[in-house]
Amino acid sequence: MNRPRIALIHATPIAIDPIKSAFATNWPEAEPVNILEDSLSPDRAKVADITDALTDRIVALTKYARMIGSDAVLFTCSAFGRAIEHAAKAVDIPVLKPNEAMFEQAIRRGGRTAMLYTFPPAREGMEEEFREEAARIDPSASIQSILVKGAIEAVRAGDVETHNRLVAEAASKLGDVDAITLAHFSTARALASVKAVTNRPVLSSPDTAIAKLRGLLGAE
Repeated sequence: MNRPRIALIHATPIAIDPIKSAFATNWPEAEPVNILEDSLSPDRAKVADITDALTDRIVALTKYARMIGSDAVLFTCSAFGRAIEHAAKAVDIPVLKPNEAMFEQAIRRGGRTAMLYTFPPAREGMEEEFREEAARIDPSASIQSILVKGAIEAVRAGDVETHNRLVAEAASKLGDVDAITLAHFSTARALASVKAVTNRPVLSSPDTAIAKLRGLLGAE
């Protein structure tokens, strides 16, 4: 395949830099295309669950990604899992949820997974996705979710240093787990900071998603 085009669908601009950096490091041969619809994140935060209207918007964005010749689609916002599953059925190319590859790797490392998250509306859906992956790979796997208060507000204000410090502090307080997952693409900024305070494996969504995409498209 000549320079596969990967559509990256973002619900917030703070997810763009981490995946851009991950592609540059892990798959420079690919052609990532950014599709930003930044009303999705605040609209999702207003409702308790994903509405039909939000699902329709996710499907429309996925179809647009297919229209521009994308070979695969990767969503970078972790609060739309069910809608993304629905959208994947509407096109004939791979469509990945942000965290599915990360959860797969975490479960295979032993199953006692800690998840550091910063966007509360995403937690319930991510935990459900983890349990679905666990049912397929290792039903005994468990997840412990930790909200890092103030982190997402810091990065939205451009204060990456505070964001990374808060996430690392939360990681340093964790007990005995097999893997630490950074729940959102935006949280991947803290990867090095978290690795510096723990000897546990630390997984991020961008790196693991790219690895899975490469496998799906035969680019390994």
